Amino acid sequence: MDPERVIFLEYINDEEMTEKTKSQKTEKNKIIDAYINHILETGNEPASVFKFTKELKMQEAAFYDHFSNFESIKKAVWARVYEATLANLESQEVYKSYSTREKLLGFYFTWVEELKSRRSYLLAVYGDTAFKDKNFPTELKEFKRSFKDFVNELILEGKETEEIAERPYLSDRYDEALWLQVLFLFRFWLKDDSPAFEKTDAAIEKSVNLAFDLMGKSAVDSFVDFAKFLFQSR
Repeated sequence: MDPERVIFLEYINDEEMTEKTKSQKTEKNKIIDAYINHILETGNEPASVFKFTKELKMQEAAFYDHFSNFESIKKAVWARVYEATLANLESQEVYKSYSTREKLLGFYFTWVEELKSRRSYLLAVYGDTAFKDKNFPTELKEFKRSFKDFVNELILEGKETEEIAERPYLSDRYDEALWLQVLFLFRFWLKDDSPAFEKTDAAIEKSVNLAFDLMGKSAVDSFVDFAKFLFQSR
């Protein structure tokens, strides 16, 4: 076959694959958005995949091309928030010059901004739950794994710059401690009724300062300041 024809056919196939990928992404996003809207409008999860796809005028099989159940849609919502957070951070040139502490602060502030656009949905799904380990939402497992990958890179960077101290046994648990911090901040934000979520911003700053003091040095002053803040915010 003529080499130019081969190249042309490969180009056509690539174009078809690109269009197919775009179509699949559009369909996937349509399902996620419809699920969120259903929760917001009814306060409940759809009764079944069959009824849900019928309302969407979609074949039930098309749903399973993207998701296995409704829980997997919840996972996708968390993935959206995380990916948008990272994309926002990485688009900022100044972010690369931040210290490790500043990078974690930047992550949390950006993450909360992404959460804000989905606050009504998140309140509907998680507002009444104690959100403790015994009823920890399983749909957060992938987000937990991704977050730990992210902070472990920050921890390594912090050790290199000596912002974070290397301690036997404890160093291996830093990522878990920061994950608990994420859960704390999420719960705090859900309950925050201050203008523009000012208390959440303060909680982020104070809790990150405390975390880095505990992982580094001079923990006592930060601990007292943070405990006072929590007492005043009850």
